[in-house]
Amino acid sequence: MRFSINSMLKRSILALPALLLAASLSAQEKAAEKKEGPIQDNSFLVEEAYNQETGVVQHISTFTRYQESKDWIYTFTQEWPVGSIQHQLSFTLPWQRFGTSLDGKQAFGDVALNYRYQLLGDGDAKVAISPRVSVLLPTGDEKKGYGRGATGVQLMLPMSLTLSDAFVAHTNLGMTHTPKAKNTLGEKANTQDVTLGQSFIWLAHPRFNVMLEYVHTQAQAVAGSDRTEKVTATYISPGIRWSYNFPSGLQIVPGLAMPIGVGASRGEKAIFLYLSFEHPFKK
Repeated sequence: MRFSINSMLKRSILALPALLLAASLSAQEKAAEKKEGPIQDNSFLVEEAYNQETGVVQHISTFTRYQESKDWIYTFTQEWPVGSIQHQLSFTLPWQRFGTSLDGKQAFGDVALNYRYQLLGDGDAKVAISPRVSVLLPTGDEKKGYGRGATGVQLMLPMSLTLSDAFVAHTNLGMTHTPKAKNTLGEKANTQDVTLGQSFIWLAHPRFNVMLEYVHTQAQAVAGSDRTEKVTATYISPGIRWSYNFPSGLQIVPGLAMPIGVGASRGEKAIFLYLSFEHPFKK
């Protein structure tokens, strides 16, 4: 049973930007009048530090499928600016299938509700910082291995740096605390997760980007009553994304990445698909 729980958690870590780091999948393409500028959405597994622009909403879908286990995770994220670019609200809804769960069926996971504050800069600045706080709701069935079984809180500090006209870097440092998390047996323990992320984006063309990402997570799984065990996962992920711009202000951004496990995650491989729709919701 312990092996199954840890295997599932390791695979879930790759989807943390979607399941636990919902804002990290918040694409930030420019509004209609700036559509000819470079794509500025996040780098898939690492969160950018640009809030959603005023009057523009974002709809994001991701799909992660693991090659060996055939497990998969789908997420839908929606982002809304609140009054201005300074404040942003978003949510993420996960739907998933883990072969290591008790029933091996598809199921709903834990929902993430997020608030992000634009502390410094924006998409046009050389340096941007946008801290986020998220509440992770226990909507997944922990008895079947689809959730933590308790409400968690996550703090994330994303930082973005424009290195040159052709290169941008994003850095993440985050922590998740889940008091009284449960395993499939109903045993409870407090868990702490730490996430580090780094990405480099090559703006090969205003509508085509090449990406390289690194994500390292040290998580805790409930091993018994008031007992946890460490689960570490590390991935390097090359990817690409491109955009389609329309006169109405709609921008569609598909993307593809291939996360590869290294270190403790060696041997894990996955395919990551991304699709975002961004458009104005008011004139």
